[in-house]
Amino acid sequence: MAAQLLEEKLTCAICLGLYQDPVTLPCGHNFCGACIRDWWDRCGKACPECREPFPDGAELRRNVALSGVLEVVRAGPARDPGPDPGPGPDPAARCPRHGRPLELFCRTEGRCVCSVCTVRECRLHERALLDAERLKREAQLRASLEVTQQQATQAEGQLLELRKQSSQIQNSACILASWVSGKFSSLLQALEIQHTTALRSIEVAKTQALAQARDEEQRLRVHLEAVARHGCRIRELLEQVDEQTFLQESQLLQPPGPLGPLTPLQWDEDQQLGDLKQLLSRLCGLLLEEGSHPGAPAKPVDLAPVDYRNLTFDPVSANRHFYLSRQDQQVKHCRQSRGPGGPGSFELWQVQCAQSFQAGHHYWEVRASDHSVTLGVSYPQLPRCRLGPHTDNIGRGPCSWGLCVQEDSLQAWHNGEAQRLPGVSGRLLGMDLDLASGCLTFYSLEPQTQPLYTFHALFNQPLTPVFWLLEGRTLTLCHQPGAVFPLGPQEEVLS
Repeated sequence: MAAQLLEEKLTCAICLGLYQDPVTLPCGHNFCGACIRDWWDRCGKACPECREPFPDGAELRRNVALSGVLEVVRAGPARDPGPDPGPGPDPAARCPRHGRPLELFCRTEGRCVCSVCTVRECRLHERALLDAERLKREAQLRASLEVTQQQATQAEGQLLELRKQSSQIQNSACILASWVSGKFSSLLQALEIQHTTALRSIEVAKTQALAQARDEEQRLRVHLEAVARHGCRIRELLEQVDEQTFLQESQLLQPPGPLGPLTPLQWDEDQQLGDLKQLLSRLCGLLLEEGSHPGAPAKPVDLAPVDYRNLTFDPVSANRHFYLSRQDQQVKHCRQSRGPGGPGSFELWQVQCAQSFQAGHHYWEVRASDHSVTLGVSYPQLPRCRLGPHTDNIGRGPCSWGLCVQEDSLQAWHNGEAQRLPGVSGRLLGMDLDLASGCLTFYSLEPQTQPLYTFHALFNQPLTPVFWLLEGRTLTLCHQPGAVFPLGPQEEVLS
């Protein structure tokens, strides 16, 4: 019992083992030299038991008397250096090396350790109390769980959005496939009709030319027979020995009439091919265009009166160099600015209409004072500011379609791609928008009506007419009495 009490008095409060090179603090408490230095490195210079600060500049001194007592104790009868665990906690909660309770966690090795381990194996490792380490790990796991739950919520939302988009794609693909099949069916029907018509035309022309050839052949055969009979008669007279008979019959002999030139046959391959090329050229526009008669594009003059729209320019959207007049039916580009542009005005030389269309069939006309103007339609998100080197953005992106009228040519623009077309002399232009069939067609109305170009698209947003014009140019929206006046841009226009 006395030995056990003596051992408790010689036990370091930090490592719970016998003192190793014991030192004494000013407060009188003793500790292993290595233990107190390690403690101070982690917790500051103070006594672990009474918390009295250790004076700055002071040095730890070895406790000579205590060291001597320890030498005597160690020189005594051999004993088990490890303490008797006796009855206590679960052995699983004790150090398998030293048998002491696992009170600390070695962060360097990632395992639970006892106080002896901290002095021997883990002396220079980063350590923490089990409760403190658990609290830290619990906080980390809760934060990780929260992040995981957020990620799960985000993934579920993205999964729903993906399924929604997939469903939309399937529906869109089904509608698009049906629409394209219908267009190709119409095209094949039109091609079959034109094929039959072209073959019939060739057959009629061939029949007429061959009938003419047969008539000429019959004329030539009759003449050959007459010539042969005349020659035979001449040979008979030449063999006549009776002078009186010869003279009388030769006097009555009449030669056949003149043959005359050969009549040219009415057959021209170039004309047949030319007609066929013209038909095929007209049919090319029917691939995505509806029409009851193949090769006959719709003309503005054939539009029903309800299709004509009286439009007006939107003053809010007008560039600061644009001046509107005639109740917003006319716009002019002037050098002098009206002042700074508003929040909804185009930075580019553009203006849009106050009306928009989301469904139905619509037609309107505009008169330009000169070339260097652009007509088109756009979705609501058409940018108001300049985004590149171009002076306009009509047709430069996927949300607009435009026809640029130049002095010697036309340019059809969409999604940044242009198709160059022959120029037109007229200044009166028409635009036909059929949202049901996805067709936007531009027409020249002077000196005669002719289609210029047709865009084909699946329009899925409201479309607003938009215009660009060079300095000094004037555009006028043509109105017709009794024409339907569309609703505003915030309202859906239906046929």
